Amino acid sequence: MNLLIRGAHVVDPKNKVDEVLDLRIERNHIAAIGKSLEPATGGEIFEAKGLYLLPGLIDLHVHFREPGFEQKETIETGALAALRGGFVGCVSMPNTNPPCDHQSVIDNIIRKAREVPLHLFPAGTISKGRQGAELSEMADLKRAGIWAVTDDGDWVTDSLLMRRAMEYASMLGLLVISHCEDRRLSANGVMNEGLMSTRLGLKGIPHESEEVAVMRDIQLARLTGARLHVAHLSTARTVKLIREAKAEGIRVTAEVTPHHLSLTDASTEGYNTNFKMNPPLRTPEDVDAVQKGLEDGTIDCVATDHAPHTEEEKMYEFDEAPFGVIGLETSLGVCLTELVHAKKMTLAKLVERMSMRPAEILKLPNGYGEIKKSAEANVTLVDLNQDWIVRAEDFLSKSKNSCFIGKKLKGRVAATLCMGKLWDFQKGSHQ
Repeated sequence: MNLLIRGAHVVDPKNKVDEVLDLRIERNHIAAIGKSLEPATGGEIFEAKGLYLLPGLIDLHVHFREPGFEQKETIETGALAALRGGFVGCVSMPNTNPPCDHQSVIDNIIRKAREVPLHLFPAGTISKGRQGAELSEMADLKRAGIWAVTDDGDWVTDSLLMRRAMEYASMLGLLVISHCEDRRLSANGVMNEGLMSTRLGLKGIPHESEEVAVMRDIQLARLTGARLHVAHLSTARTVKLIREAKAEGIRVTAEVTPHHLSLTDASTEGYNTNFKMNPPLRTPEDVDAVQKGLEDGTIDCVATDHAPHTEEEKMYEFDEAPFGVIGLETSLGVCLTELVHAKKMTLAKLVERMSMRPAEILKLPNGYGEIKKSAEANVTLVDLNQDWIVRAEDFLSKSKNSCFIGKKLKGRVAATLCMGKLWDFQKGSHQ
């Protein structure tokens, strides 16, 4: 499509741009960036005065549930939720049914992804069947189109197997994403272990279940030289471990979710299963540490761990309900509210954490994580000052299990351009 975005405040940290500009798009690519641009012949004009134009957001951790759990989410509904949240690219986790441990499963996911206007970067499994016993055929999975390997949902407990996985992944140029949780220490816990779990009479998950696993994987990354990415970290001690590892030159990166940035275990007091996630919500001290870690760059990026579940599943008692919450449609709003508007982080730095760094970690081609002439048009338009209340009926995701329902947020996506296609959420339409 041909489109002129006029008068937007462009924030592009990679190219050090922070000013009001026009953006002209021709044949789905960025043709020009500047002031007082003229539209292309036959092109439309999008009046963006008062809006901020950001590089399209990228999420390194989502569950689109297809194949096998389409009652929770599909690639199509997950893509719509992502676009509503300002995302143009997502890394899909492989804990599907069947799991993403065979070339045919990856082929099917990529084929389905081509039917929706979203860049999907599938991850394959570390082990066959995610059983932690035998390495997957990583070379075949790489040829099929994966970008990373992970047994997300489970930690690879066999240290030798994880060493071999890191070595093979390094040879193939793949990122290793680790769900760092020692299940023996979690011991069937359902929330953070502490005063609140005692008060509620619920089994607790100690901080150490995460930290012991992180320590092991960092040591293996040191040994192998692999690129290790720690998923959804949640404790102050984990932040310290990542900081120390980076200081030693170990190739480790990390992500944090919007809910771990903004909520504590006190939220579970009403036994609302939409506050049951893994890792669990932690203490105020942990929230403070992960916010500071994200601001100073110890934590590289924000990732949603978007985990849809049906209403029926989440209606179980707290002990029995599944872990996980959706997050694509609220992620930017939560981060703007809790970090930017709260004066804890600049907008430019948040854009780095939600667009530029994820693109760098995944080693995406030039044009992702920045606004660049000749690149495909993948950008996000945001009303930084729009107040809105999160409502379940407004979600485009197939599932509604959000921990932010009823919360007032400040800052919302107005439109997303992905692959040059415009999704104008102010008008409720797309082209």
